[in-house]
Amino acid sequence: MNIGHFPPPKRNGLIIHGIIILVLAVIASIGFINLTRVDAGPAFLVSLLIALLSFTPIPFFVYRAYSLRQADYHLDRDSLAISWGLRVEDIPLSDIEFIRSVDDLTHPLALPALPIPGGLLGTRRHPDLGAVEFLASDSKKLLIVATAKRVFIISPENPAGLAQTFARATELGSTTPTEAKSVYPSFVVTQAWQSGLARYLWLSALFLNIGLFIWASLIIPSTPFVAFGPQFAGSALEAVPSSQLIIFPLASLLLSITGWIAGLYFYRWEKERVLAFIVWGSSTLTSLLFLLAVLFIITTPV
Repeated sequence: MNIGHFPPPKRNGLIIHGIIILVLAVIASIGFINLTRVDAGPAFLVSLLIALLSFTPIPFFVYRAYSLRQADYHLDRDSLAISWGLRVEDIPLSDIEFIRSVDDLTHPLALPALPIPGGLLGTRRHPDLGAVEFLASDSKKLLIVATAKRVFIISPENPAGLAQTFARATELGSTTPTEAKSVYPSFVVTQAWQSGLARYLWLSALFLNIGLFIWASLIIPSTPFVAFGPQFAGSALEAVPSSQLIIFPLASLLLSITGWIAGLYFYRWEKERVLAFIVWGSSTLTSLLFLLAVLFIITTPV
């Protein structure tokens, strides 16, 4: 019996997510570069808005691409395990009422919001099924996994093979009773928040970044030029528009977000949690160093 892995289609989804991330990164980079070339004013605000709006979704799409890369449906005689990034659903076969194609529905199934190939994720309501949760990548290969409590929509590369294997596994019966398990990404955040050290590091990095943004926004309008750029022994200090200081809070925020997400990744495992605290501590220290760098720059006479 073909019991094992039935992963979802990934190639097209990864390509599309990669293109989206690349386009957003290019737009954000152009916006950040323009910030260093314009003076404070409308052009500066427009460049800042473009940079922030294009950069903000990047971690979201990076996580979706990572989730798709790790996605899998594993079926054996005891359970169906659905893994999608930090989202894990382990369903005992005895809890599954049926697995069938969405084409069997009398009412069409509406896709979730932002139905990008490779990332059909979210919850929708159906007249017959009620609330359904999508953990799928391809709208043409959708299967319904119905239990007494929840209904899931998945998209294995071989839908017919998974459905036939499920039918065969239920005929043979379970060898070892298993318990249902649900893990959500928010669970990792909640679990980490319960740690006093994690809360301290998160809040420290947050307040340092907020303070850095506020400080830079106050300096830029009141100080036309600052000493910024590579300085060589015996050379005169190079004065540049103070608008270039915005690079520091933006870079600090980028590194803090990256460190926060990386720390959550390590925090999932008990043995790796030391690495999570090291990453979060490094992010806080980096934000502090950016703050000190701005202090040195504005106190250097030009």
